[in-house]
Amino acid sequence: MAYLLDEQKIAFPHPSLADEDGLLAIGGDLQPARLILAYQHGIFPWYDEDSPILWYAPLMRFVIPCENIHVSKSLKQVIKSKKFRVTANQDFSAVIKNCAAISRKDQAGTWIIQEMIDAYFRLHELGIAHSIEVWEKDELVGGLYGVLIGRVFCGESMFSKVSNASKIALVHLASSYDIQLIDCQFPTEHLLSMGASSMPQKEFLSILAKQETTAYGLQ
Repeated sequence: MAYLLDEQKIAFPHPSLADEDGLLAIGGDLQPARLILAYQHGIFPWYDEDSPILWYAPLMRFVIPCENIHVSKSLKQVIKSKKFRVTANQDFSAVIKNCAAISRKDQAGTWIIQEMIDAYFRLHELGIAHSIEVWEKDELVGGLYGVLIGRVFCGESMFSKVSNASKIALVHLASSYDIQLIDCQFPTEHLLSMGASSMPQKEFLSILAKQETTAYGLQ
């Protein structure tokens, strides 16, 4: 049974108390202090406009150790072609809005509602949330965003308007910065093909406990 959060107190139950689907708590708010505390403890919000704020802490975490990211031969050729230009934190707002708008298989709507967009943009202004942008000429064609906790990048969402764009963003994130681990939260075939695998919650929390929350950006 999920725990009801006290809006006057910024605290969470231990992530190990989440149910089998990963649901841990209900309620609270999306103020920066609560969001940062959540990510420091492997917890993230995931809900839609028809429900209260739901907080998840999956008992098995889907992650990509950056040194293990898989880059196919065809993707290497695309990257080598220089067809795309990749930047960091150049247009966070456009990335998160595109992630919210992109249609996804077997998903009728989006969890990235305006309340979420506003909350993560505040984290971006604090130097905690970051974006990777992929450009074809001057058009934004792909990207991703997430929350950085030390050397752990907690990925929230990605989008592609052209083939390979989100993969290029992920490879750039894994290979261009001092990041140890990319948290993908839940498994997908797309991420599995990129080298993601399951990690027990206890191990993931142990890694998080060694991190410091820094606001230095992706340079």
